[in-house]
Amino acid sequence: MLVHTAAPLAEAISTPEQVWYASYGSNMHMDRLAAYIAGGTPPGATRTYPGCRDHRAPERSIAVEMEGRLYFATESPVWTGGRGLYDPTAPGRMRGRAHLVSVGQISDIAAQEMYEQPGQDLDLTAALRDGRDELGPGRYETLICPGTIEGIPVLTFTAPWSLEDVDVLNPSAAYLRYLAAGLLESGPWEEQDIAEYLAACPGAAGHWTAAQVRELLTSGGTG
Repeated sequence: MLVHTAAPLAEAISTPEQVWYASYGSNMHMDRLAAYIAGGTPPGATRTYPGCRDHRAPERSIAVEMEGRLYFATESPVWTGGRGLYDPTAPGRMRGRAHLVSVGQISDIAAQEMYEQPGQDLDLTAALRDGRDELGPGRYETLICPGTIEGIPVLTFTAPWSLEDVDVLNPSAAYLRYLAAGLLESGPWEEQDIAEYLAACPGAAGHWTAAQVRELLTSGGTG
């Protein structure tokens, strides 16, 4: 399976009918994403999501790499430990899974990430023009467009701050296991490669070795 990379935005583009929603955390898992789209309670979650107005599954899902860095910071109330965030300005490459969805669907997914009710399309003008739009102060309220794949914009959400602005936080074993499994489900990466990638991410680095992360993935250990 190929790994797709986003071509940089050469110029502002008009709002399309479809976008690639680039997930780099728990929404790499199709069963968890399904709860955001169709509504329901994802496996292991305590929160029930209302779902999108359009319940159709993504037309396609592909493995992606984007300029920037995955890091762990601010405590997750679900997983405990640091939550995964994306700094597009940090040196490195971040891995994820991009889902081809409608503008309405990504708007409704964003609303649920922001603890709001879905139902209104986002204005993507600024993100598609500038590559970034801060919709609010929350940890997943900044919209990032790192470029396009096959001429279709790639969009994802992160915090408004950068990696340098926040104290990183060690992620929990359960969360690392879930992210590792999501990357494995995405297709092109091998277990050892995934383990080395996650163990090197700020927040995990110094607390987790690649061998420990791989143990989580292969045996369900707790680290």
